[in-house]
Amino acid sequence: MPEIKPFCALKPAAHLQQQVVTRPLENYSTGEAKLIASENPCSFLHLIDPELDNPYLRGTRQELVFKKISENLESFIEHRYLVKQPQPAIYIYQVRHDELVQTGIWTLTHISDYLEGRIKKHESTVERREKLLADYLQQTGLDANPVLITYQPDALVDRLTEKYLLQNPDLDFVFEDGTVHRVWAITDIADLTTIVHSFAQMPAVYIADGHHRAASMAKMGMQKKILNGTKHEGTELYNYFSTVYMNTQEVKVLEFNRLIRDMGGLKAEHFLKTVAQSFLMEKSAVAVKPGALHQIGMYFNGQWYTLHPKTGLYDKYDPVAVLDVSILQNFILGPILNIQDPRTDARITFEGGRTPVFTLQTRVDNGLFAIAFTLYPPSVEQVIAVADAAGVMPPKSTWVEPKFLVGLLTSYFN
Repeated sequence: MPEIKPFCALKPAAHLQQQVVTRPLENYSTGEAKLIASENPCSFLHLIDPELDNPYLRGTRQELVFKKISENLESFIEHRYLVKQPQPAIYIYQVRHDELVQTGIWTLTHISDYLEGRIKKHESTVERREKLLADYLQQTGLDANPVLITYQPDALVDRLTEKYLLQNPDLDFVFEDGTVHRVWAITDIADLTTIVHSFAQMPAVYIADGHHRAASMAKMGMQKKILNGTKHEGTELYNYFSTVYMNTQEVKVLEFNRLIRDMGGLKAEHFLKTVAQSFLMEKSAVAVKPGALHQIGMYFNGQWYTLHPKTGLYDKYDPVAVLDVSILQNFILGPILNIQDPRTDARITFEGGRTPVFTLQTRVDNGLFAIAFTLYPPSVEQVIAVADAAGVMPPKSTWVEPKFLVGLLTSYFN
């Protein structure tokens, strides 16, 4: 496991890389996305949401939306904004950002590996989100945003990767945010055979980021199977989803901090007294960015605290209960602040680890929020332990990097 294969990617033309490639749509406000689409006819955003520059498509007229995406794709290929590669390849992908270099294998993975549990997961998915993306995939055939999967380092894969990194990349450009993206195409039959066999021998692989994308591709593939009936063979491209494999030493896990909008009617003195029943509380003269597991930073009433869970507070043998996000939820957010479901409660906001701690403090000082909690990021090993136990991590437990751009390498299966 898993079953991977090379593919003929749609790549942006070399002179249009910066214009075509974009962040995922959800990373932009509606106004920002509209402006980009209006000013840049090459942006991949036109293949995600044509409503940005065609407002008449809004509403329930979904068929018109998908038809317009198909027309836009034909135009992108005709004008060579996107160029289909002549040979199937597995790609080495490297990104440089924030003084960090991350390298992985970009390929296609069979949906059966996901459906049958050979690709392990640590998050639950929401049916509504799955369906929306599955409908898009089925109608457009565009899989442009890969799922990030991690695995234990493999010597053969590492040696093959190092061999190609010594060569000139096939794609090399700097995105508007300063990140550097490089791609090397592996087309040599012997090298492809080696890498496919190496992955097939791996005992386990794990979704690091992209649970909804994987679930949506699996759902779409099953729909296609039903529609094709006896013509379905299992080897069609719709049975595969775009994936980037990075070993556990390459994946970077950051924390997801919490901001609490109000005290839910609690008095400050009662809140602090109740927290102290479960945690040792140390005042800090500086902002607390935890430096180890089982340290939780808290900013409240103009004061920073470091919270240390008391001995025996949680089950250290339970891979979910031992997580700091679980400890915070189970002993403060739920029982004290009455935030029972952080996925739906409007009183809680999440901030990825790239948001500076002083920004969280400022939002509390400005009265926008009542409390800030800062956390130490879970380790990749903790994520794997949860997946191995078939557990589910609490919502917004991890901010995993890299975050992929859209349109860099696109699988097209219609």
